[in-house]
Amino acid sequence: MSNAHVNTISGSSKLIEGSGRAIILLPKGTKFIIDDALYSTKSQRNLLSFKDIRLNGYHIETMNEKNVKYLYITNVECGKKYILERLPAFSSGLYYTLISAIESHLNHLSNASN
Repeated sequence: MSNAHVNTISGSSKLIEGSGRAIILLPKGTKFIIDDALYSTKSQRNLLSFKDIRLNGYHIETMNEKNVKYLYITNVECGKKYILERLPAFSSGLYYTLISAIESHLNHLSNASN
C-alpha cells in the first residue's frame, strides 16, 4: 500500500498508519485471520468485511428475531450448520460486536510519518 490517505465526508485525512496481518477473536470464540488489515490508532471502530468472513471459511445469513435484525456467522460441518456468532444490528443497518485482537503484525507504510 503506497497511499495512507482516506477520503471521508469531511475531506481527505491521513488515517491509515500501516497494514498487515491481524488475528481477531469474536465473543463466542470465532477466530479470523486477515492478511491485509489496515491499522489506525485514530479509528474508534473496526469493520469486518463479508469477504474476510468468507475467506476464513465461514458463511453469513441474516435473521429477524423479535423485531431485532441479526447477522449470523455460521459454519457447516458434516452437513450440519452451526451458528457461531450472532451479531445484532444498529438502526443504521450496521451489525456490531466486540472484537479482541489476539495478534497483529504491522507493516509500516513508507510515508506514514509524513
